[in-house]
Amino acid sequence: MLSNLEQQPADALLALIKLHNDDPRADKIDLGVGVYRTGEGETPVFAAIKAAEKKLVETQDSKAYLGPEGDMGFVEALMPYVFGKEDPAMGGRIEGMQTPGGTGSLRLALAMAKRAGVTRIIVGKPSWPNHNQICKDLGLGVVEFNHAGADGQVDMDALRAAIADAGEGDAILLHGCCHNPTGIDYSHANWDEIAGLLAKSAILPILDLAYQGLGMGMEEDAYGLRRVLSEVSDALICYSCDKNFGLYRDRVGALYAMVKDPADLTKVMSNGHNLARANWSQPPDHGGAAVRLVLEDAELTKLWLAELDEMRDRMRWVRDKLAAAGTTGGVDLTPIGSQNGLFSIIPFTPEQVQAMRKDHGIYFAGSGRINVAGLTTGNIDQFIAAVADVTG
Repeated sequence: MLSNLEQQPADALLALIKLHNDDPRADKIDLGVGVYRTGEGETPVFAAIKAAEKKLVETQDSKAYLGPEGDMGFVEALMPYVFGKEDPAMGGRIEGMQTPGGTGSLRLALAMAKRAGVTRIIVGKPSWPNHNQICKDLGLGVVEFNHAGADGQVDMDALRAAIADAGEGDAILLHGCCHNPTGIDYSHANWDEIAGLLAKSAILPILDLAYQGLGMGMEEDAYGLRRVLSEVSDALICYSCDKNFGLYRDRVGALYAMVKDPADLTKVMSNGHNLARANWSQPPDHGGAAVRLVLEDAELTKLWLAELDEMRDRMRWVRDKLAAAGTTGGVDLTPIGSQNGLFSIIPFTPEQVQAMRKDHGIYFAGSGRINVAGLTTGNIDQFIAAVADVTG
């Protein structure tokens, strides 16, 4: 029976990791894996998380099941940062549940949307590859629009047209900040317009906030999400703590639903719990509990936010350094300075991508997506020189 399964293509990122690991050159550079790195090239455990984990070890008295909703203390502690401190539950219209990372949240959101009658998901192109992959696995149609134009700015005309052409049975998936893979975000004025357009449509917004705090700041990065929620009746919000708490391998995320009538929340969340039970039963506890402990302790919260500031400042330094290089060889690096988050796309040809690997030991996705956090004071000049060499 199992022989009936078809061979699936290897994951391109995993193959890239192997290529980098097998390269014997001491000065090789990994710009492929989407994790934060310090100026020394390490992916650290946050000091705030270390302190919370120590406290967790000392005080946790049970490993009993939590249930499909997960650690609700964690879910509720996040809400003021996501939705604002004044009224994070929006008058009782928002409720959430814990998920295994942002991917688990997205899977659950899309499955819930399908149950609610959604048949098509509108997605900007390019997007995080797993967005379309999850849609395909769930049997949801995908309608793509250009996220950004050749000028490196968001393509608002394409988004306007996509919203105008959609209606009942459609949902739109939007990155809240730090767009993956382009780093090109909507401005506040763009979000104001998007919120107004969605308010007049029957489209269900699904907002993916996977990098809050890594763009312009915790409050600034939540602007678009909050602006949309202020205008629409229903929405699903997918959240990841993997990046802004450094909990990649612990898979810490949350799904929130906002409804027009608070009386509908029990029914809506019962579907989330039911779907979670059929998928992972209950989420892992450790990472979510550590985040909860950080957010319950004022000193640990202050430490976490300071660590997040340091990460954001370092990535801004990398972006400014690349932008200052201007046109390097045949590529203009200037737009990278106005982008946000971990990722940017440099318009390399396939041949140039291979040359960067073969001639310079620099590894990144075939699309030209680089993880800017892989660049440090010790290798950024090497990277700029390599770009000039292969594109000049």
